[in-house]
Amino acid sequence: MNPLPLFFLHFQGPDTGQEFSNMNTATLHETTAVAAAVAAVTAAQELLLIPLSKLRPSSRNVRKSGGTSIPELAASIARVGLLQNLNVVLAADGEHYEVVAGRRRLAALKLLVKRRKLAKDFEVACLLGSEAAARTVSLTENVQREAMHPADQFEAFADLVAEGRPIEDIAADFGVTPLVVQRRLKLANVSPRLLADYRIDAVTLEQLMALAITDDHAAQEAAFYASPQWQRSPEALRDHLTHEEIDANRDALAKFVGVPVYEQAGGAVRRDLFADEQNGIFLTDAALLESLAKDRLAPMAEQVQAEGWGWVDVAPRATYADLHQFQRMRSKRREPSKAETKRIAKLEALQRKLQDRLDDENEDMTDEQAQAAQDEMDGLGNELEAIERTLVVYPPRTMAAAGAVVSLDHMGGVIVHRGLLREEQAKTLRQQERDGHSPDDETKGGGEQQEAKLTISERLVKRLSAHRTAALQAEVARHPQVALVAVVHRLALRVIHDAHYGSPINITANPQDRLEQYAPDVAEAPAAVGMRQVREAWAERLPHDPNALFAELLAMPQQEQLSLLAVCVGFTVTAIASREDEAPAAALAQAVGLDMHAWWTPTAAGYFDHVSKAKALEGVHTFACGEVNRLGKLKKAQIASEAERLAAGTGWLPAMFRAQEAVAVDVAGAEPLAEGQADAEAQEDAHATV
Repeated sequence: MNPLPLFFLHFQGPDTGQEFSNMNTATLHETTAVAAAVAAVTAAQELLLIPLSKLRPSSRNVRKSGGTSIPELAASIARVGLLQNLNVVLAADGEHYEVVAGRRRLAALKLLVKRRKLAKDFEVACLLGSEAAARTVSLTENVQREAMHPADQFEAFADLVAEGRPIEDIAADFGVTPLVVQRRLKLANVSPRLLADYRIDAVTLEQLMALAITDDHAAQEAAFYASPQWQRSPEALRDHLTHEEIDANRDALAKFVGVPVYEQAGGAVRRDLFADEQNGIFLTDAALLESLAKDRLAPMAEQVQAEGWGWVDVAPRATYADLHQFQRMRSKRREPSKAETKRIAKLEALQRKLQDRLDDENEDMTDEQAQAAQDEMDGLGNELEAIERTLVVYPPRTMAAAGAVVSLDHMGGVIVHRGLLREEQAKTLRQQERDGHSPDDETKGGGEQQEAKLTISERLVKRLSAHRTAALQAEVARHPQVALVAVVHRLALRVIHDAHYGSPINITANPQDRLEQYAPDVAEAPAAVGMRQVREAWAERLPHDPNALFAELLAMPQQEQLSLLAVCVGFTVTAIASREDEAPAAALAQAVGLDMHAWWTPTAAGYFDHVSKAKALEGVHTFACGEVNRLGKLKKAQIASEAERLAAGTGWLPAMFRAQEAVAVDVAGAEPLAEGQADAEAQEDAHATV
């Protein structure tokens, strides 16, 4: 009697979580019944060597799907041979044989013939059975097979490497890339405790992949087991293990310096093997990265120094808070020369022509052509911006006392903050003004301004502060230690100092979750969405009964208690403002490192539609000064739309979302309005400032 064929040992599939999914399984009763059904026909089976040219698929093969990864299977067969025979029956013509079990293997062998790696008459080991048992044999092979657990695959790959097999050879044997092998080796190196829990489905493959970013088993276990259940997403685990490192895809300095330059300088890099080429790169040497950025910015600082400034500092990570310590000189915009005026007009005409093409729905443009047009638009905008910078002038004699800071924006672009005055320099200039010896009249000192400051409406202030509150709530929820300090701070003010005010925390625990009354769109903001999900996760876990809740909290690990505390405290944070120059909860925001770039994006609906034309142009001057002239000629609604487009990716934030600083903006360079147009647009602005 010939034995039933051995189950095929090749396992293939794309290197994702799906590649490790279990095969179809059946109960013991079902498989026993199927085995019994074929026991009577196995005696008639005969092992033959049949030329490949005489084999063809059978319609009686019960597997109708799963014919994937044929190239990988073919590569594996070419390396290690066919490990299992095919099951066939004699075809009706008496010359050919139909394959009832082994369709993927047959397809892989045919592919090898097509690639001229096998001869057409290559003899294949086949088990010939009776036609009556064809479907039963096919069903038996598919039902009674059981895939090995993915963890067994990981460890088997590690064992092959331990035996001295090169990764490239292993990859070739199994028809996969070396990266696939490296990923499985990474997973094999995860903490044994976590692998054991993975085998019983207490840890998911995605979580295991996130934890594999480090080889430190203690760190892996701490990240997983010390975190509450709702903080065990792959993203949260990866962030936990890399919180002291620099994400090269997000960090401005990393974008500016470049990972190759950093590595060439000896900087250490941690790579996430499970991320794509653009993500999953973490830099561990912050000091080196800072030094490299300063070195690259130094020549640019020399160019700025040559403009006549008294001093120039290089500060790659200068924040708005850092710049707030300076006072600002007032700049003037000189009239462009005839040549400059002509060049500006030509560039703006080219921009309008390109924009019309991009906006024309009837224009039949490919994606490549559209991208090329957009790139050309960006180039024209950069040239206009460069010309506009040359039109901004400062008082020459005052420049000798003032200076500039060369820094980077959040996208890694170079930005120069000119006309900065240190406190002692500003005092000297103010004293000269009082003594009647001021060399320039354009310097702003002590917060004085020559013209009324453009402001925004109270309604917009509350709208923006609602978004800031939502973001601050989310940040506090992520910082248990700060949340604990905030609670103690509130208690100390009330109990120790008998003070009723001074803390943004409402200790009576009234959730500040009705921010939609100030900002209708805040409910869909990332911060609000994230906080709702966190609250729902805790609500599902915690009992409603007060006594049961107390018992649950009493038994809860301290780290989870702090996490829950942070979420609850976060929901009580309130930072609604009524004036643009207010900054509620400033100390709390500083403690959690609130950065509104991560939580809010300037849009027409969210900001520019609600400010005056002059205020919108003030913002545009900050992030696209070369466009101020063009936008100054447009209607209010068009300005809002264009401002949203131009602000995208610049990192611009309104004054409420950054440290307060006096910024002198000159929008007088825009062409004067036609007669009657001013009154009409003033009415537009009045309706907009809601």
